[in-house]
Amino acid sequence: MNEYNRPKLHIAKTKSEWLADTIGYVALACLFSILLFNWSGLPEQVPAHYGANGEVDRWGSKYELFILPVIATFMQFFLMIFEKNPETHNYPARINESNARDFYLNSRQLLNYTKNIINILFAYIVWKTVEIASGADATLGWPFYVILGLLIGVTTWKVVKTFKIK
Repeated sequence: MNEYNRPKLHIAKTKSEWLADTIGYVALACLFSILLFNWSGLPEQVPAHYGANGEVDRWGSKYELFILPVIATFMQFFLMIFEKNPETHNYPARINESNARDFYLNSRQLLNYTKNIINILFAYIVWKTVEIASGADATLGWPFYVILGLLIGVTTWKVVKTFKIK
């Protein structure tokens, strides 16, 4: 079976995918709400970049805050399309009719969980940026690293699971 003749299977979303989507949409709504409700009170210069230690290493225009919502919105849209068509994803040569469902589900979940964790991460970054611009301590704090660790952990889990599919 090659990429051109893979079966198109209808696999219902799992409860965990529905939950992840719900959390991801709430995070996306929070991301926009944070900007909307705080925009008029923001100074012209806000944190624009953070170093590996989580501290602000560049300040920029408050209009730069629109970068993350724009990226999140495009990512949400395109990854939703890719989730709906798992037969187009890249798979190992050992994919066949008997294991296609397992590969499709695993790949779709990887996209789903990744997309939604990134929405949470972006919402957190925007929230912290608004806080820092308003005078709070100029660091992202430990929750950033927890969310990033979750993203890396989920990705590792789903990649390892790919290797275990027979």
